Amino acid sequence: MQSTHVGDILGGPDILGGPCATLLELANTVERGLPKAALENVARRVFPRAVEQRALMYRVVPEATYKRRTRYLSHAESERTERMARVIALAEEVWQDPVETRRFLTTPHPEIGGKTPLDAALTELGARQAEMVMARILYGLPV
Repeated sequence: MQSTHVGDILGGPDILGGPCATLLELANTVERGLPKAALENVARRVFPRAVEQRALMYRVVPEATYKRRTRYLSHAESERTERMARVIALAEEVWQDPVETRRFLTTPHPEIGGKTPLDAALTELGARQAEMVMARILYGLPV
């Protein structure tokens, strides 16, 4: 999985204000605070319906806070958004099919404590668990 793919899921250079071709560029972008539009792009990448998109976004940023926020996410919200984009990017690499990717991301998995990979991605350790499951699938190891 490349930083460029994660950056594209977040909205690409137009939304992020520049390229994210390296891990350092992605880290700097997240540290500055991601635009609200990056979270919207992440939600759209997984869910076709607006109600599902909003439900995911409000798990990252509470609804009232999201509506008050003018442009940028906080540091913690930016990190959660990037983690979700990273998990989505790896899932897209593993399945290479939007329907199968969505199914995996939204289905509880026993290897991550019965959470969905998207739910797990809300924390760093959860994202790592989801990434480990996908790495085992990608490399043909027992899950």
